[in-house]
Amino acid sequence: MVGIRKRFTGYLIVIGTALLVVTAARADAIDGSWCYKGSHLAIEGPEILISSGNQITGAYDCHGFIYTIPPGDKEAGISIFMGILDDETMELRVGAEQANPEMWRRCAALVS
Repeated sequence: MVGIRKRFTGYLIVIGTALLVVTAARADAIDGSWCYKGSHLAIEGPEILISSGNQITGAYDCHGFIYTIPPGDKEAGISIFMGILDDETMELRVGAEQANPEMWRRCAALVS
């Protein structure tokens, strides 16, 4: 009985650890909806929906995103640099990676 209990406890520890790693990896991604002073953008892999309503492709990695404002949008041609700080906060820099950051937050879910 003791051997079965130890084995079961070991399985629970392995499963719990795996769940924590998967949850942490997902929470640490830049993907999702972001808001800042009335502006909104949504990232899903290399695709981004920007505040102007245009959906474009950018340079994506799990922790960051870079894109160039498309023609026809205000400030077209300017590069945007984003990097996640934690589960709920990312820095967005306009024009250069060294520019002063805007602190964007994950958008609150809409409640019906």
